[in-house]
Amino acid sequence: MDLGVWAQVGSYLPVLLQGLLVNVELLLGLLALGFAIGVVAALLEVYAPRPLGFLASAYTWFFRGVPEIVLLFLFYFGLPQIGLRLSAFLAAVLALGFRSSAYQAQIFRGALLSIPTGQMMAARALGLSRLGAIRHIVLPQALRLSLAGWSNEFSSVLKDTTLAWGIGVVEVMRQATYIRARNFTLTLPIYLTVAFLFLVLTYAGNFAIGMAEKRLRIPGLEGRG
Repeated sequence: MDLGVWAQVGSYLPVLLQGLLVNVELLLGLLALGFAIGVVAALLEVYAPRPLGFLASAYTWFFRGVPEIVLLFLFYFGLPQIGLRLSAFLAAVLALGFRSSAYQAQIFRGALLSIPTGQMMAARALGLSRLGAIRHIVLPQALRLSLAGWSNEFSSVLKDTTLAWGIGVVEVMRQATYIRARNFTLTLPIYLTVAFLFLVLTYAGNFAIGMAEKRLRIPGLEGRG
């Protein structure tokens, strides 16, 4: 590949970055949804009465077991069959967000179980209710301990956002496909460029999470976990 080929790729870089911005928006939406539901599901699995815990376990079992592309098709093509029409972007956020919540729930569940039971007993002895002890003592520590595992989930779902092109979201992979269709000779360099962009995003995100993990470290507790 000569320099002229890479010059052509450079001319398409603004278009690729525009598509990558859509991937980042998808990422932020699905991570926020996954975090909110994942925390609740983890708390239900660990602390709720058995029927609620069973429902939370069934939820995580289902969304961890179904492939992402199938979920995307169910939300975008399937829901209109029962009268629910979603935009491609919203369908992608919901499908990938629900799946991420199932994995995040297991991360948070493991962190909750790693907190010594004596802390709950001490909090109750000091007059906190069970809910208050979970909210003020256990959960803040568990979330901090979850950062290492959460960085893996970040890396995974960042790449999963490229699957949204399958339901019509114009993200970076769809933009790359448009470019390839117009100029087939750019196939290899354009996909190498997309790969490089994701490498940068992945390692930048992991670096930021790693810095947060160090800043929020609980001295002594990580060793026992």
